[in-house]
Amino acid sequence: MQQLLELYQQWSGADPHSVEKLPGAGSNREYYRLSDAEGHAVVGCIGTSRDENHAFVYLAQHFTKRQLPVPKILAVSDDMLRYLQTDLGSVSLFDAIRGGREAGGRYTLAEQELLKRTIRELPNIQLRGARGLDFSHCYPQPAFDRDSVLFDLNYFKYCFLKATELDFHELKLEADFRLLAKDLTAADDTQCFLYRDFQARNVMLVPSAHQASPNALQPYFIDFQGGRRGPYYYDLASFLWQASAKYPHKLRRELVYEYYNALKHYTEVPTPHRFVERLSLFVLFRQLQVLGAYGFRGYFERKQHFIQSIPPAMQNLSELLQERNFPYPYLTDLLRRLTELPQFRQIQATASRADGYKTTDNNPYKPHPQDGPATFSKYDAQGPLVVKVFSFSFRKGIPEDESGNGGGYVFDCRSTHNPGRYEPYKQLTGLDEPVIRFLEDDGEILTFLDSVYKLADAHVRRYMQRGFTSLMFSFGCTGGQHRSVYSAQHLAEHLHRKFGVEVRICHREQAITQTLPAVPTAG
Repeated sequence: MQQLLELYQQWSGADPHSVEKLPGAGSNREYYRLSDAEGHAVVGCIGTSRDENHAFVYLAQHFTKRQLPVPKILAVSDDMLRYLQTDLGSVSLFDAIRGGREAGGRYTLAEQELLKRTIRELPNIQLRGARGLDFSHCYPQPAFDRDSVLFDLNYFKYCFLKATELDFHELKLEADFRLLAKDLTAADDTQCFLYRDFQARNVMLVPSAHQASPNALQPYFIDFQGGRRGPYYYDLASFLWQASAKYPHKLRRELVYEYYNALKHYTEVPTPHRFVERLSLFVLFRQLQVLGAYGFRGYFERKQHFIQSIPPAMQNLSELLQERNFPYPYLTDLLRRLTELPQFRQIQATASRADGYKTTDNNPYKPHPQDGPATFSKYDAQGPLVVKVFSFSFRKGIPEDESGNGGGYVFDCRSTHNPGRYEPYKQLTGLDEPVIRFLEDDGEILTFLDSVYKLADAHVRRYMQRGFTSLMFSFGCTGGQHRSVYSAQHLAEHLHRKFGVEVRICHREQAITQTLPAVPTAG
């Protein structure tokens, strides 16, 4: 620490007025904010690897010459173990989109705009940053190659796959690993700067001096010392399929589209079909790569955070295998068997669909057509509790309870602000993102549902204790389109997430039904 203070004194001509240690970033580097008496600050770094520090300093200086949004290097110690860089503030993209992440993937329009602004900037550092860059300075290796791919695939095999005790044929798996490694490194799209650790925590948001709005934020990139020459698909897959981000399908598609259009400004791009095909290979690779890391950190080092990251990662892998056909028959069959293991079926059900229902259209909240017509058959009164949740229009009457038990709860949503009064929302429903944003930004519906949740939780808990098999909740509004649909959907997801019971949803006036299956219990 004393040597860092001396470096600051040599650079500024005075001792720092204050020193603040910054939160760690999961590495062995330490960061400090050093400020003078007038509050002007720089960030000082103390590292243990000269080669790693050298890579960052070289890359940052190169990117600065290319006028890319990165911190500037201000001073470097002779032994390359300490350096000073410009202070980009304390607001990361990860912090700025926390609300959408914690809301299960329901990102506000402002959060979505920050994501789009960031993803549009990524090709800038990947393509312009690669021009004139001497990749021999990169650490720990200069390029993304087959050996590094095979290392990560075997990391998945030994640290995750073997820990599941799933039986597999080593030689057949190794053959498909080699085919995948060949395909990932064979194309002519590898002459770019591969960031490698491109994630929301490594993007800082800095007020822009070039935009009229004082609230405009410019993404700046940090922690790129692990970068190397490689294909641009890798960073896009890393960012958009990060398990904890919970990006809904619709938003993810929009971000891929934004990236693809931005890429056109820097290089010749493949056709959209070819682009998506190539991207899917890197998404598959990244899923295996992160599962290997989660397995090592979770299963072997017993770190709970990584154990908790496995369910959304397995969900991503399961969805990918459903959506794409990969030319690696043994590997894909093995991965399907992996995702169908009882322990992963259970955790996927618990983590499932934070971003709305699985769809193939532009509405991530619309149930899949296979869910059938908007009716429920009479429930057989043998077995565990099933909760039925309806939305309806009071003009057409309250839904009947077909179980024969009668009753249940009926909630009147008409006291809350009605988006249906406004032209932009008249053709939408409470499952559509603009209506969701309207209701949640207004806030009345959230206060209303807080009371509903407390009542419903107590009732479901008691019904489960007493062995009852059927419970019904209904939400009515004027047209059965906006407020009642939103409320019914959110109560259903809340009860399924909290109690794991089967929940059957019927948006009666919209002719939409969905079943959230019961989560199996251990043993």
